[in-house]
Amino acid sequence: MRPGRIRSRGRLPHVEADNGIYFVTFRLGDSLPTSVLASLQLTYARDPDAARKRVRDVERVLENGHGACHLKLPAIAQVVAETLQKFDGERYRLFAWCVMPNHVHVVCQPVPSFELKVILHSWKSYTAQQANQILNRKGEDFWQREYFDHLIRDRGQLDRAIRYTRENPVKAGLKDWKWVYVAPDVK
Repeated sequence: MRPGRIRSRGRLPHVEADNGIYFVTFRLGDSLPTSVLASLQLTYARDPDAARKRVRDVERVLENGHGACHLKLPAIAQVVAETLQKFDGERYRLFAWCVMPNHVHVVCQPVPSFELKVILHSWKSYTAQQANQILNRKGEDFWQREYFDHLIRDRGQLDRAIRYTRENPVKAGLKDWKWVYVAPDVK
């Protein structure tokens, strides 16, 4: 698979390809404390080739459950899960997803007429509105504006992304976590 375009919005570049499969992580607005972000930025400013390590370190911080962790609330986790599944097979193909207490992982492939950024905007916009209603809040940011995505380049990367998504709750110490899905045809 040959990457097509690099799109930049905010701080993260997004590599896009026609018929691409992506591993995506989006997180709650308060999931990474400012002090932790500043420390990570300072550490990796000295080593620009450490992008992969930076992603792993951010994932470890997320797994520690910083912030209010609103996605632990079953009503909000259910809204997110249902929203992810709503257009599976129409706008995208879902390979796997996991709703964690303060972030979400998704492995998906947009159908040709839909862009990943539009799909993410739809998921985040709708779920933020619904979650803020459940939390009895108005006008408060729910999700972090930016998201992380990785264009999957081969079957090995796809298998690792699905396994990571499926096993993330166990690694984070969440027993009997029900907000995980792997498509039956990719297990």
